[in-house]
Amino acid sequence: MRKVFAGVVLVVLAMTSAACQRDISSDSGLPVVHMQLGSEDFTLEVAATQISRQVGLMHRDTLPTDHGMLFVFTDEQPRSFWNHDVHFPLDLVFMDSSGQIVSLKHMDSFSEQTTPSDAAARYTIELNSGEADRLHLKPGEKLALPSGLPKPEPGN
Repeated sequence: MRKVFAGVVLVVLAMTSAACQRDISSDSGLPVVHMQLGSEDFTLEVAATQISRQVGLMHRDTLPTDHGMLFVFTDEQPRSFWNHDVHFPLDLVFMDSSGQIVSLKHMDSFSEQTTPSDAAARYTIELNSGEADRLHLKPGEKLALPSGLPKPEPGN
C-alpha cells in the first residue's frame, strides 16, 4: 500500500512540476506558455499539432487582450495563414527559428485570402488586431522564445 501511495505522490509531483513550466488552457485544452512581447507578458495557446494548427482560433468570438496563439512548426519555411471562421481580425508575427521577427501582417475577420510571411518562419503568433503596433514590434527584432515548447508534429 505504501509503495502504491508513494508512486501516486511521485506521479502527482511530476505532473505539478511539468505544469509549472507549461499550463493547460481551460477553454481549448491546448498547452499554454507565457511570452514577453514588447514590455508585456502574454499568455499564448500553443498549436503544435497538425490539427491544432489547422483549427487555430476558429469558432471563437473574442480573444482576451493579453492572449494569443503560438504556432510551432518542425521547420523554417515560408508560411501562409487565413482567417477562415475567425470572428475577429488578427495581427500575425512571423518568426524564424531564433525568434527573430521576419514579418508582421494583418488579417481581417472571416478572410479566406491567404496571408504569407515575407521570409521563412518556424513560429507564428496570432494576436488581436493592432497589438503588434501597440507593442512596437518590428521586423528584425528578436523575441525570447518560451522554454518548454511542445515538440511540433510534422505537417502544415
